[in-house]
Amino acid sequence: MAEVSLRHIKKVYPNSERTSKKGLFGRKKADDGAHKASSLRITDEGVLAVPDFNLDIADREFVVFVGPSGCGKSTTLRMVAGLEEITDGELYIDGKLMNDVAPKDRDIAMVFQSYALYPHMTVRDNLAFPLKLRKMDKQAIDARVNEAAETLGITEFLDRKPKALSGGQRQRVAIGRAIVREPKVLLMDEPLSNLDAKLRNQMRAEIIKLRQRINSTFIYVTHDQTEAMTLGDRIVIMKDGEVQQVGTPQEVFEHPSNLFVAGFIGVPQMNFFDAELVRDGDAYSVRVGDAVVVPSAEKQARLATHDVTSQPITIGIRPEHISLASGDAATLVGTVDVSEMMGSSVHVHLDSLGQDVIVIVPTTEIEGPYQDHFFAGAKVEYTFAGNVIHMFSKDEQGTNLEF
Repeated sequence: MAEVSLRHIKKVYPNSERTSKKGLFGRKKADDGAHKASSLRITDEGVLAVPDFNLDIADREFVVFVGPSGCGKSTTLRMVAGLEEITDGELYIDGKLMNDVAPKDRDIAMVFQSYALYPHMTVRDNLAFPLKLRKMDKQAIDARVNEAAETLGITEFLDRKPKALSGGQRQRVAIGRAIVREPKVLLMDEPLSNLDAKLRNQMRAEIIKLRQRINSTFIYVTHDQTEAMTLGDRIVIMKDGEVQQVGTPQEVFEHPSNLFVAGFIGVPQMNFFDAELVRDGDAYSVRVGDAVVVPSAEKQARLATHDVTSQPITIGIRPEHISLASGDAATLVGTVDVSEMMGSSVHVHLDSLGQDVIVIVPTTEIEGPYQDHFFAGAKVEYTFAGNVIHMFSKDEQGTNLEF
């Protein structure tokens, strides 16, 4: 079993560390640490990187920490690995307190962004190295190395050195070096960020296959929400060291807890409009511009349950949920700024209500060349249904009013 539990985990970098050669986050580049601290809070104790992190991860679960640069996701991962000291709180792996346990004794393995392979060793020797440190016998080492190489499709590269491999092949070797140890917990810190788009897609598929073959619990860090959505059983969305929402990819996409999550998850980004929520008894309507939209019965019931009153709000609609329309009472009008042909759809950028609005139009709905419809300056009418709107408060948190 490999459950991981983080209870009230806190990380503060004392002020004295800010001028150290290793930088704010204990790494070699001081400017890297300073950059990551830019959005974090400075207190009397020092830089508060992670104020209060709580999460229970089940055995063999794949959990992804996702968020913008400097949000504390890599710092949290490094505390699990033992590469960063925990300022306060408790870390448990398999029910055992790990705060003061050395990294080598935690039964974890970590894959870094930079591969970190030994250039003078062959692939076989790189894979075998952690097992040799454990003083395993040669036969057992060979068996594990061959099994890992076959799993990752790198058997033919075993006698090559890293410089003779492509980026994707090197990352496979780095992953292989981690899994030969058969760790309880496998940690990955942005392992695909150095690869081009095609290789990232291929490696995502390889990681999905890998997690089905080994019995480790995965904790994966990325700033790429596409990776998070495709890989994770659950996603932990972070901002400024704090958890904004934890849920399955579908949950955070369909029911974002606040404006930050709504804007961070989804490509292109969700459209936001200033609007007015009007309550009449237990019935609700939303006025945006000159249009009136009636939320679905399910949404109205949730608003009534939380006794939400009439108020100014922000509504969010994903580009794929906006439809072209004409003459409808709930129709809005925009002027085309830019249209982008994406193959199966056109991304139309409109100037509407004083802001940029993105509409995704499937090419199957367009008669003739799309340029005939979406040239710069063209007037476009659009609408959206009440079941696809997300309603957020106007307070600083931008809380989803249905929560």
